[in-house]
Amino acid sequence: MTRLMTLLTGRLPIGWLQLAHSRTRLIAALAGVAFANILVFVQLGILGSLNDSTTAPYTLFGGDIMISSVDANTLLDGSNVSRVRLFQALAVTGVSDATALYIENVEWSRPDGGTSTLQTVGLDPKAAGFVPPHLSDTMLQLLLPNTILLDSGTRGLPTAALDGVTSATPYRLELSGQAVSAIGTVRIGGGFTADGSIYASDQTFLNLFPNRSSAAPNHILVNVEDGVDPAVVVERLQEALPGDVVKIGTKADVAAADLAYQTTERPTGIIFGFGVIIGVIVGIVIVYQVLSTDVADHLREYATFKAMGYAQRFFLGIVLEEAVILAVLGFIPGALISWGIYTGMSVATGLPLELGPDRALLVLVGTILACVVSGVIATRRLAAADPADLF
Repeated sequence: MTRLMTLLTGRLPIGWLQLAHSRTRLIAALAGVAFANILVFVQLGILGSLNDSTTAPYTLFGGDIMISSVDANTLLDGSNVSRVRLFQALAVTGVSDATALYIENVEWSRPDGGTSTLQTVGLDPKAAGFVPPHLSDTMLQLLLPNTILLDSGTRGLPTAALDGVTSATPYRLELSGQAVSAIGTVRIGGGFTADGSIYASDQTFLNLFPNRSSAAPNHILVNVEDGVDPAVVVERLQEALPGDVVKIGTKADVAAADLAYQTTERPTGIIFGFGVIIGVIVGIVIVYQVLSTDVADHLREYATFKAMGYAQRFFLGIVLEEAVILAVLGFIPGALISWGIYTGMSVATGLPLELGPDRALLVLVGTILACVVSGVIATRRLAAADPADLF
């Protein structure tokens, strides 16, 4: 390791030698950095799963623009929209088609005795322009009453339970007291508000939720004519429809607003966001304590160098060398342990937890920056030290 550090730094690796001199302190420091990494990784993982589970349902339907109730912040909350808005939207220049979207949660008592909450999406199968391409082949089969597509990633459902499910060999279940046949699957997975999803026709949706009316969908989906900018049509719709009753945005903007609401206004998102900040602070404090103690232990040696004419940047380089070493070596076990935690949590909760290279790189860069900040703070004492006062 000493030879490697010599090649990297082009000089004697004083920082590494000082860290390696006390193996007990080095191990304790690396454990502290790894712990901070684990804390950040876990919080980012759960926050990421919240983001993924929030935006995933938007892949179940198409549309360029969404018309929602003015009090709707997510797909499920808020008042229903009058179907009249659909016909008003069709009269706006630039609109090519529109359809109603129904969403509601239903409880499913699984065969194993457990219960799963399923987010049910209802859409007219004949509205081809609003059916995602990956579902177009099976969508027309949902015209048969009480046929659905069931989420293969439903929390609590065995992985192989839906293998081989087709219209000829359906998976039968009971929802809202009615016999329902799953003739295919979708893949959304569990989230924070539901354990899985169901894709159904609008008529099957209304059968499952008899208290709902076809005249009051959750949202109106709108497609624009070819070559027309959706943003321009949004402005036209905002002028044509009452702004105190509905709000209008592109589908991408609505999904982004939903995500922002979940992460910045809902308690869950705020808590996990603070968890990331706390993890960073913990890492800074731990590394600062280690580096500050190291500076104090070698203050006389540093003072000797200072008296010989070495500049402050020389000492800063040594401390920053230690900081980067602690960051990199502490990151490795932290990432490995976090990967194991991700795997265990994903199996136990069904949440979409994945430690991808982008997240790993983000945490590594953040760890290095946090350790560098700690190193800069730790050298402030050395900068103010007078060699004459230390001998």
